[in-house]
Amino acid sequence: MASVPSLASSVNQRVADALASALPEAGGADPLLRRSDRADFQANGILALAKKAKANPRELAATVVEGIPTGDLIQEIEVSGPGFLNITITDRAIIETLAARAGDDRLGVPLAADPGTTVIDYAQPNVAKEMHVGHLRSAVIGAAMVEILEFTGEKVVRRHHIGDWGTQFGMLIQYLLEHPHELDHKSDEEVSGEEAMSNLNRLYKASRALFDADEEFKTRARARVVDLQAGDPKTLSLWQRFVDESKIYFYSVFNKLDMDIQDPDVVGESGYNDMLVETCKLLEDSGVAVRSNGALCVFFDEYKGQDGNPTPLIVQKSDGGFGYAATDLSAIRDRVGNLNASTLLYVVDARQSLHFKMVFETARRAGWLNDEVKAVQLAFGTVLGKDGKPFKTRKGETVRLVDLLDEAVDRATAVVREKDKDRGLLTEQEIVENGVQVGIGAVKYADLSTSAARDYKFDLDQMVSLTGDTSVYLQYAYARIRSILRNAGDRSPVAHPELGLASAERALGLHLDGFGALIEEAAAEYAPHKVAAYLYQLASLFTTFYTECPVVKPEPELVVGENRLFLCELTARTLSKGMALLGIRTPEKL
Repeated sequence: MASVPSLASSVNQRVADALASALPEAGGADPLLRRSDRADFQANGILALAKKAKANPRELAATVVEGIPTGDLIQEIEVSGPGFLNITITDRAIIETLAARAGDDRLGVPLAADPGTTVIDYAQPNVAKEMHVGHLRSAVIGAAMVEILEFTGEKVVRRHHIGDWGTQFGMLIQYLLEHPHELDHKSDEEVSGEEAMSNLNRLYKASRALFDADEEFKTRARARVVDLQAGDPKTLSLWQRFVDESKIYFYSVFNKLDMDIQDPDVVGESGYNDMLVETCKLLEDSGVAVRSNGALCVFFDEYKGQDGNPTPLIVQKSDGGFGYAATDLSAIRDRVGNLNASTLLYVVDARQSLHFKMVFETARRAGWLNDEVKAVQLAFGTVLGKDGKPFKTRKGETVRLVDLLDEAVDRATAVVREKDKDRGLLTEQEIVENGVQVGIGAVKYADLSTSAARDYKFDLDQMVSLTGDTSVYLQYAYARIRSILRNAGDRSPVAHPELGLASAERALGLHLDGFGALIEEAAAEYAPHKVAAYLYQLASLFTTFYTECPVVKPEPELVVGENRLFLCELTARTLSKGMALLGIRTPEKL
């Protein structure tokens, strides 16, 4: 496993060295190198350094150029404007660097220099409730961040903080106690997620109706909450049945989403019950939280309500009950103290931003977060319908997540079948399998190709389109390359650094070389949409390359064909790896 320095980093180093010898006081200064449409790269840092040193920027630039060797890596450098450097690199350096990337399983992408432990809180459904479209983003964005961070060498601990506690369980448990067969299964065979959810739905509606209509039942249900919180064994065993039934359903939905969720990673609100009293005591003893009208509160000067008074974070209510804050703060203590987290990443709806700001600030005041341990909310926007309003069914109800995924797969299967109609490349089984991979990929990509903080429109027609910025376009690009490689006959992909490159080959090669830097950026900024943007550009550059540079026919001479097949293969591997980091599969044939 060898990390390969990118062309940009090698060029940057050369310019920085020359800059340091031309202007010693600028030692270690950043030349500000970036991709350019005037040359391969442009260095823009000399202007500011010259001003600081009261030197003539063009003269300083010319001195720097004299100190940069050319020939092996850099082909030519010209000074433009007020001291910018336009840098073109050699064709040989491009192919040699790509060949080194191709020789490594990780495509030469380096591991992080000092990885830590990130605990990532994502995909948080509620027990005894259906998952709806609002649960989609947390699951999809969180799963992509897990993959991206693990690829950089970070240790990642997954946490699914499911809603499995609270007053509503008094009503559910009491009803189940009085109607003990409501969660029984029809047979001993494996229960489907649909059956589990319909059991829970039926029981929820029946218990709610009774709770609203029957005062005596309401009293018994409220007493049952007290039993649950006190840890009464019989009450807890009935509560566990709700959790287990819900997990059958959750896992069936996550399975549809092609997401791997393991039992030990599911630690719901209940997992922190034993810590709540101690958390409150620690906050009160240290003065971080104070009693106000009987409730335990943390106050902040910067957060005020509409009346102008400070909005507190309520850790414990005046009746002794614990709010979300107590659970979230206990979870922070657990994740820092027991899981040794250096970063806590919460993939949670942007509408909860104020709550998390207060929770994080409270944890900092208590010393649980500090310079060594940070907490970040990866806040996401809302899923909108085509009309630009929050996504609802025609009846105005929240959209069930399973219905959405099933429809995406149906649409995608129809697209795959239609595309294959005249070609006849796929068996019926392959059409069905590809339909699933394309449909689920389309839903994930639409979500991940938008910056998480922004709302996005859920438009299935657009998502399964073969043109434009969609996962289907990327999946077809990958399958097409695989087909080219299968049909290459006796030619094989071989890098030929001695060859000159066409402009489309250079553009593709330089973009391929930027994969490692892109991954580092996406990991540091928690920005999976940057991976999606990179892959879309990669597929677009490949399309141009394939149009302008014959790979097999009309017969380019052997070495040219081999070199182009080499570019094809590295593009396919990079596409496949990038898509896998987003949780999207790439079928070999489409």
